Amino acid sequence: MHAIAVHGGAGTLPAADLTPAKERAYRDGLERALRAGFGVLDSGGASLDAVVAAVQVLEDDPLFNAGHGAVLAANGQHELDASVMDGRDLRAGAVTGVRHVRSPVVLARLVMDRSPHVMLAGPGAEEFALEQGLVPVPNTHFATERRRLELEQMLAGRAEAGRESLMGTVGAVALDAHGNLAAATSTGGMTGKKWGRVGDSPIIGAGTYAANDCCAVSATGHGEYFIRAAVAHEIASLMRYRGLDVVAAADEVVRGQLVRLGGSGGVIAVGRDGRVALPFNSEGMLRGAMDSRGLLVTGLLQD
Repeated sequence: MHAIAVHGGAGTLPAADLTPAKERAYRDGLERALRAGFGVLDSGGASLDAVVAAVQVLEDDPLFNAGHGAVLAANGQHELDASVMDGRDLRAGAVTGVRHVRSPVVLARLVMDRSPHVMLAGPGAEEFALEQGLVPVPNTHFATERRRLELEQMLAGRAEAGRESLMGTVGAVALDAHGNLAAATSTGGMTGKKWGRVGDSPIIGAGTYAANDCCAVSATGHGEYFIRAAVAHEIASLMRYRGLDVVAAADEVVRGQLVRLGGSGGVIAVGRDGRVALPFNSEGMLRGAMDSRGLLVTGLLQD
């Protein structure tokens, strides 16, 4: 049994703005990511390789707020975050505030595999990327006209800070045929964020968590709330200590604890039994799942 789930962000996506062409583009992007990760799993590969492969596809897709297509901070720069976690031994890697790394999730994997650390930030992360042979890209590599206009509208007071970006953070969780779980998350953050702001995506236990004894989780939404609630680890704890399955645990946190705190967003999670949970408390969450029993599904709104 193997399974993978992906997300492309959670937040406000009015149905009236969702044209058939835009819906098809979102679903196609999610399915490409699913198939990239599932192909790794289907060939007997590791869950960690699968989640990185899936997230890389989404980082290269300008529809999503990660890599090319990431949102802009208030200073007009792209600042990218990512993390990965291996459920076999709780190893993890993360980067935050990188500006010249084409695939932040790949750099997070390198931090985990080739350094004694879990998280590297800003210039230190950039220097490490160079040491590992990653070719830097100009900050403009991540730019799109859509994101420039979003920042312009926010700074002019015509849009709420971060509103658009909540439909963008990307992530993947997977269970491989060997019973190993893994999770990965990547983001450009929030439109108009103060430079140096760090959300939940690169924080292990908040936006990303994986452990073979329970589940793998990747979160998306208003990161400040996900950090305060330690969302990803809380789901794992409910499974470990209260005996909840992955669906019940994820629902309790996303539709219960987060709502009471005032936070919006959602998670994707997969349990060690291969069950997938995709709960969210916002208007929509771009999401998809695929498994070896024949499941292939994508969704955008409350459908």
